[in-house]
Amino acid sequence: MTKKLVVLDYGSGNLRSAQRALQRVGADVEVSADPSAAMDADALVVPGVGAFESCMTGLRKIGGEKIIADRLAAGRPVLGVCVGMQILFARGVEFGIETTGCGQWPGAVVRLDAPVIPHMGWNVVDAPTGSVLFDGMDADTRFYFVHSYAAQLWEGDPDALLTWATHEVSFLAAVENGPLSATQFHPEKSGDAGAHLLSNWMKALN
Repeated sequence: MTKKLVVLDYGSGNLRSAQRALQRVGADVEVSADPSAAMDADALVVPGVGAFESCMTGLRKIGGEKIIADRLAAGRPVLGVCVGMQILFARGVEFGIETTGCGQWPGAVVRLDAPVIPHMGWNVVDAPTGSVLFDGMDADTRFYFVHSYAAQLWEGDPDALLTWATHEVSFLAAVENGPLSATQFHPEKSGDAGAHLLSNWMKALN
């Protein structure tokens, strides 16, 4: 049975490219800001580009924090992408400004301490044994990143599956934590590797 997905439209993110990437792997995808649609979908995708603060402002305008929290409280799948991953943490610190995030995970998203910022382009990741998202992928598989900030420590659920990447410093490239998953990279810009990951995530919805 085809899965019904909603890409949450809160004014940020590559909404149509995310929609196309999910359709490519067989999902029925709607881009919507409607809370009912977001709650009723088999899974919710939370995209995000730009600044943590502006993404949180947009998210709050549509009640996105509550939608995410209510879905997860009911054990219903959510996938965050790029800044859509970052806002799941308790706070983000950009340009000296601290912004409260959704608080699904403790900890902060901070600037990468690297000579070249943003971290932009293709990079490998170090996925853990048992990962659903990266199942069947080689260690040299590359994904497309565009970011200057990331979560660099994990203070959350010790049973979560953590995938790391390195750009001078180590940072979280993906998290799998019960119904909540997220990637710092863009699956929708990562070609066949991104399609493979999204397909793995979709299969796990069953």
